[in-house]
Amino acid sequence: MSGIVVTRDGDAVHVRFDNPAAHNALTGTMWLALRDAARAVADDPSVRVVTFRGTGGKAFISGTDITKFADYAEGAQGVAYEREIDECMGAIDALPCTTIAVVEGWAVGGGLNISSACDFRVATPDARFGSPIGRTIGNCLSAASLARIGGAVGVAVARRMVLLGEIVAAEELRASGFLLKVVERDALDAEVAALCARAAENAPLTTRVTKETLRRMTFDGLPAIEPLIEQVYGSADFRRGVADFLAKTKRVPAWTGQ
Repeated sequence: MSGIVVTRDGDAVHVRFDNPAAHNALTGTMWLALRDAARAVADDPSVRVVTFRGTGGKAFISGTDITKFADYAEGAQGVAYEREIDECMGAIDALPCTTIAVVEGWAVGGGLNISSACDFRVATPDARFGSPIGRTIGNCLSAASLARIGGAVGVAVARRMVLLGEIVAAEELRASGFLLKVVERDALDAEVAALCARAAENAPLTTRVTKETLRRMTFDGLPAIEPLIEQVYGSADFRRGVADFLAKTKRVPAWTGQ
């Protein structure tokens, strides 16, 4: 079982992250299944809208399963990992139809990245967003991930999320425009259904060309930062952060900058 559940309702496809025991943290298998699902949707011109949602109501996605990081011995492994994530995220970016993230609870790490890739985000009042990697495992994001998140939440908020490790509440992100709507749980399904119906009515070529134009504006010409990524993933700080996180110490590691 991949942990990615795909269903169809008319011209809408619904993708569900189904790993509730780990608050829908994405395993490597789930990342690849998500990539393949997105590619399949992109090849089907009859799909007009795609929703993404977590199972269980407590989390959209709580992050990525980092257990394999304990085996990383050199920075090149981190470069390969970020390339794989970029490949998976790129499949979501390239979807030619309208995409909607339905967020209940936590959207952290990969959850922030995936929700940022969507055209619209609808959330419950308890939704929380962030990427506190500088306070947990001490890794870094690819240029594409930073461009995607910064473009969606705004650079100032992205800095707070990554450089200060802040978790930002739904109401603030609604006011800033990142969230289209904040909706009580008992009204969420109806709100999403109405949004899907409206999106599906849009001229598909208008949607396709607009999305591709925005994608190119966001990602074309990004700098090559692989040496920087290698420096971070090859550091003693990264190994210390991973060890502390997996040991569930619940403290900010004593970073040395090396």
